Amino acid sequence: MQFPGYPFTPRRFEARPGISMSYLDEGPRDGEVVVMLHGNPSWSYYWRRLVSGLSDRYRCIVPDHVGMGLSDKPDDRPSASPRYDYTLRSRVDDLEALLRHAGVDDATPVTLAVHDWGGMIGFGWALAHAAQVRQLVITNTAAFPMPAAKPMPWQIALGRDYFVGELVIRGFNAFSAGASYLGVEKKMPADVRRAYVAPYDSWKNRISTIRFMQDIPLGPKDAAWPLLEAAGRALPSFADRPAFIGWGLKDFVFDRHFLEGFRAALPRAQVQAFEDAGHYVLEDKADVLVPAIRAFLDAHPLEG
Repeated sequence: MQFPGYPFTPRRFEARPGISMSYLDEGPRDGEVVVMLHGNPSWSYYWRRLVSGLSDRYRCIVPDHVGMGLSDKPDDRPSASPRYDYTLRSRVDDLEALLRHAGVDDATPVTLAVHDWGGMIGFGWALAHAAQVRQLVITNTAAFPMPAAKPMPWQIALGRDYFVGELVIRGFNAFSAGASYLGVEKKMPADVRRAYVAPYDSWKNRISTIRFMQDIPLGPKDAAWPLLEAAGRALPSFADRPAFIGWGLKDFVFDRHFLEGFRAALPRAQVQAFEDAGHYVLEDKADVLVPAIRAFLDAHPLEG
């Protein structure tokens, strides 16, 4: 299937026995590495315009997390074979394995670009690789627990309900389809919206969109909580590195409360926040953000 604005040839990598990840590895092999991490319910398609805007010079590595995009979508039932555990820890381990496979070792400096759950995955990985992370590109995401002043969005609470959420999200693709409308302020072209939802075309293929929501860490009883809490504690240690923040202020989940959390932790960050952009800020503001991010990277060359 052809996806508009996505002229890339995805690669495959066996992240675990019998489970393959799809990923992009675009740009010169010896170029500065930019690792771009998507969230839920999107996939590497979210980053397509930034990849196109950087890959003449930069090496862009962009995975589809297991269960997402063009990656395999294994079951998580105890009897499944192969079986996948849809947890934040698994995501971090997958990223570790992918980068090793791509030859990005501990001595390779990287720019970490994140969106949505990609922030928790990326900063979870960075806990053991802080020295590699030389700069940051942050778009509508989190790397710390939900701010106390932030009320729980009802859509997230619904998704975490193991009966109602499973039925609505897996049965009707409500999350992916809804996000393609509600995640933007500028209406997506129909073919772009179809590309966002195409990987999630059946009950089986929507497993990750619901498991991501059920794994959201809201307190110490949640499995992902220790990793998220550790990432939040470590975030201010990145304040000495160049950081670019692009933020859509109409995001009903990752809103001003989260933006202020990043501003507080990274006070020197270059920030572009948009009153007329939503969660998929690179959809609403690619024309502004892609050249701005390119200029930011060009101005801060990585050193080996």
